[in-house]
Amino acid sequence: MPALSARHIVIAMLLAAAAGCSTPPPRPTYQDIRFTAAPPIELDVARVEVQTTYQAPFKAPNIEHLFPVPPARAMENWAHDRLKPVGSAGRAVFTIRNASVVQTELKTSEGIRGALTTEPGERDDLTLEASVQVIDQSGLQARTASVRVVRSQSLMENITPNDRDRAWYDLTKAAMADFNAQMETEIRNNFGNSVVK
Repeated sequence: MPALSARHIVIAMLLAAAAGCSTPPPRPTYQDIRFTAAPPIELDVARVEVQTTYQAPFKAPNIEHLFPVPPARAMENWAHDRLKPVGSAGRAVFTIRNASVVQTELKTSEGIRGALTTEPGERDDLTLEASVQVIDQSGLQARTASVRVVRSQSLMENITPNDRDRAWYDLTKAAMADFNAQMETEIRNNFGNSVVK
């Protein structure tokens, strides 16, 4: 009987070890965030330039570099997809001024309450800020439009890596939807005849 019990213990240990060694699910891939479904904003300029003055720090508390689609890349995609030069002179300059995501750890309950409840463990604050300027052929700034979008979300303390990626991707998409709508409105309201269509 003792030998049988020992055997059962060994089998249980092997099963536990096997369960602990199971590989996590593969990290899913996400489509790039594009804006080709919307008609382009046609500008009376010869070319569109895309630049950034924002420098990601690549360290905590900033986490934008960990996103499946970093916000700065989504903003660059927006400029390439939505701004179309149809003129013969001048240029439009799209400048990314902020594309940051700052993570803040949230205080959670300790002791028995902490063991029995699941609470938000972090808050992610995403900020998108950019401008579009029309520069005429003499180098003077003729028109300008600026937009700043802020979105935040809280994630539960026990969230899986794959669910975190999905939440980050959805946050970027939602913020970019706001950005897309607001920037188009600003351009059409402020650019006058610099907007052809």
